[in-house]
Formats: sequence, C-alpha cells, structure tokens
Amino acid sequence: MGTTIGVLGGFSVEVDGAHVSGLSIGSQRLLVFLALHDRTVSRAAVATTLWPHASAAQAGVTLRSALARLDSVTRGAIRAEAGNFTLVTQVRVDFREAQALAHRLLDPDDAGMVDGNRAASAIATLSRELLPDWYDDWIISVGEEWRHLRAAGLEALATRLLASGRHGEAAGAARAAISVDPLRETPHGILIRIHLADGNQSNALGVYESYRTTLRIALGLEPTAHLSGLLSHVVRIGNDSARS
Repeated sequence: MGTTIGVLGGFSVEVDGAHVSGLSIGSQRLLVFLALHDRTVSRAAVATTLWPHASAAQAGVTLRSALARLDSVTRGAIRAEAGNFTLVTQVRVDFREAQALAHRLLDPDDAGMVDGNRAASAIATLSRELLPDWYDDWIISVGEEWRHLRAAGLEALATRLLASGRHGEAAGAARAAISVDPLRETPHGILIRIHLADGNQSNALGVYESYRTTLRIALGLEPTAHLSGLLSHVVRIGNDSARS
C-alpha cells in the first residue's frame, strides 16, 4: 500500500494503511514541504524556507535533525540526492490528487467526472482546506492558490451536473463553492440557475438577496448586472402581480 501523506483538513501520514504518530514538528514540516512541491528542491531552499529566522548554518542543522527523527520507513519516502530533496514516486499525497481532480473538472473533454458517485466524492474532496491550523507563509500562499482552484473546480462540477439535470447534486456543489469563497459571484449565479430550473423562484431570490447583503457588508458593492439579470423575469412577474 505504501506511504500516504495527507495535508487536506490536517496533517497525517500512513504507511501501509497504519497511521504514523509521534513525528516531531520539524519532521512534519519537512514532509509537508515536500508534499506541496511536486519537484526536486535544493537542501538550502528547504532549510531556509522552513526556518527563515535561523542562520543558514543553523537551518541546515535543524533540517538534519528533522531527517534524523524520522523512522526508517518514513525516511524512505524521501529521496535525497546531490543536495536535493523530493518525495519518492510511490508516495501518495492527497493534495496532489485533489489538484488533479480539480483540473479534470475544469477540462470540458473529461465527461466521466459526473458519473455515478464521483460527484459526491469530488465535492467532499474539494471542500477540504489545506492545513487549516498551519500558519507558515509558504503554506498560506499555497492554500490561497488551492482555494481558487477548488472553487473553480466545484463551479465546473455544479455546471456539469445542472446540464445533466442532476439539480440536487448541482446545488450541493454550488453551495460547497460558496463556502470556499462566499464573495465569489459565479457560484451564487449557478445556484440561482439551479433553483430557477426547479421552479423555485423564492429560493433563487433568497440566494440573490443573501449574496447582495454579504457583498454590501464586506466590500460595499452591488452584484453585477449579469447576476441581477438572471432574476429579471422573476422580478418582472412580481411587479406585474403588484400592479394587478
């Protein structure tokens, strides 16, 4: 089964299905750094990024200590050659698999992503934040990129499910995208379209008004004309009824 490093929702390491505990903070940080970089990284880059406030010499010592504290099996997940580090090819990283999933959802030619139970699994995967309790700058930077990618992936999934007539699942994907980025307009537009397709005008209006309030409070802005236009027919019916 090999080694699996998890960084979505929190840090974890499993070897042949068994959870590995007791890793030092330095060892955890080293594994996380390599998990977030799917390329070879120099020893110096690893050390100075993980311990930016230490001298180069001290950072190198701390890196050697982090390596030494790994057990033999976990250490075997790291390839160290010619002063460079990377994870061995056989190591699975949930973050990399989730990134690939999001990119597949954004690929219009990959129609199989909405088959069977894949939609529910994709929503669950893309709803997971990158290391939510870790506050290193290099993690926050990658986490922000991940936030944009997973929001886009969830939107793409919601759009596909809506086109397939699977409105309940589409709504779930749209709401998940909204949870990822509440100020992002496009998933609100998708959710409004889903409610209108179901004939639930009041729900569609509720989504619009909720987003409008959130946007006003956070940024002092109004929704775009495009979003408002999705409800122009609903509003017109309401005005016609009021005049009759």
